Amino acid sequence: MQSLVPVVLSGGSGTRLWPLSRERYPKQLLSLVNNDTLLQATVRRLDGLTGVQIQAPLIVCNEEYRFVIAEQLRVIGKDCNILLEPAGRNTAPALTLAALAAIRNAADPVLLVMPSDHVIVDNLAFQASVRKGMGLAEEGAVITFGITPDAPETGYGYIQSGKAMAAEGAFRIARFVEKPDLATAQAYLDDGSYLWNSGIFMMRASVWLSAIEHCHPDILIACRAAWDQGSVDGDFLRVDKTAFMLCPNDSIDYAVMEKLAENRSELPVGVVIPLAVGWSDVGAWDSLWRVLPKDPSGNVTRGDVLLHECQNTLVVSENRLVACVGVDDLAVIETPDAILVAHKDRTQDVKKIVDTLRQSGRAEVLLHRKIYRPWGWYDAVDAGERFQVKRIVVKPGAALSLQMHHHRAEHWVVVRGTAKVTRDESSYLVSENESTYIPLGTRHRLENPGRLPLEMIEVQSGSYLGEDDIVRFEDKYGRNER
Repeated sequence: MQSLVPVVLSGGSGTRLWPLSRERYPKQLLSLVNNDTLLQATVRRLDGLTGVQIQAPLIVCNEEYRFVIAEQLRVIGKDCNILLEPAGRNTAPALTLAALAAIRNAADPVLLVMPSDHVIVDNLAFQASVRKGMGLAEEGAVITFGITPDAPETGYGYIQSGKAMAAEGAFRIARFVEKPDLATAQAYLDDGSYLWNSGIFMMRASVWLSAIEHCHPDILIACRAAWDQGSVDGDFLRVDKTAFMLCPNDSIDYAVMEKLAENRSELPVGVVIPLAVGWSDVGAWDSLWRVLPKDPSGNVTRGDVLLHECQNTLVVSENRLVACVGVDDLAVIETPDAILVAHKDRTQDVKKIVDTLRQSGRAEVLLHRKIYRPWGWYDAVDAGERFQVKRIVVKPGAALSLQMHHHRAEHWVVVRGTAKVTRDESSYLVSENESTYIPLGTRHRLENPGRLPLEMIEVQSGSYLGEDDIVRFEDKYGRNER
């Protein structure tokens, strides 16, 4: 039976979906369409595919997201390999690392390469196209999947399909073209041979490594050195940072795919398979509005929302009641620490707001108020001069590091569950409606010994309350930051 390894690339930042998507909690980690996050939906995309032996998915991600991704995969019961990139180097190096990982046991599976932040509505149709591509990939072809366009879209690159292959519904790649202007996009739509570039690919691992060696040997050299000097760290596959930092930055398209259209004899055949599956890259708020169910007036709402005489409007509320009266064609996005109001025709410009926030050094570009950690999460509820209040939830069996602070003391009140507290040489339990005090400069640790989540309120007080005021003595998660 044919062997397939799903490779999920999870390195994007999704700045145009701010304020829900943040640099350290990007859009693939969000539940935008249904209860699954975009990452979870991508990993589940091949569930039920028959006639193919599906191996454990391989997730290639930024080190910053590793614990959140591992937790999201655990929640849906998926056993995946997580390969960590010490720095972003675009998709060609990410796929090269994935291919090296896939052949490590002398195997040569077919790789199905998928971005983690796209939406596909019709999974059965997608699986049928994957099954169609498997035979071509086994024979040595490199396949990309092109989206059948339904509008003259200027935000996507295009692939022109050429000569039909023997396999029904597959075509040689004629050429790749950059994002067009509106007139050119309309000409592509009228022509009928052009498809949107989805960023989804399929090939055998060895075929990709051979192609990247011919087209961009410096990428393969750097990735192979990083892989050979890497290590296994618990649930994660780590590559050597020093070696990987020497790797050039390039995309799959530029590094290899565009060269396949040149029909060079030393390169594999490039094939495009059209997809009509309800695809979206969810690149901005207007594209999310297009894929979600609407009321009779064309409105989409998520969360606690009230509308009166509104049309074609997207409203997302995370924390508070949002009421809109008499507005049309708006995107209104509410989070605990930021609110966006934009015309739907201008949602691509949200990235300019993000650029301004970054230049100003604002924390809202990086993080949400609610911060996820391997042991659970905390929500920065309130802060003022010399104090900060956090709501903390610790997962069953989890523990924070043994640590100490130079500039702050902490007061802990247990709201639900039981906490095990280590304070210098003593350990004791703190139950619901009880509290304890951690003086400045004291070694301490918080653990949840129970079977239910531990919920507590932490009040910090002191001259400096930054997250970098921490000295770690022991940490089972191998972190150097809280």
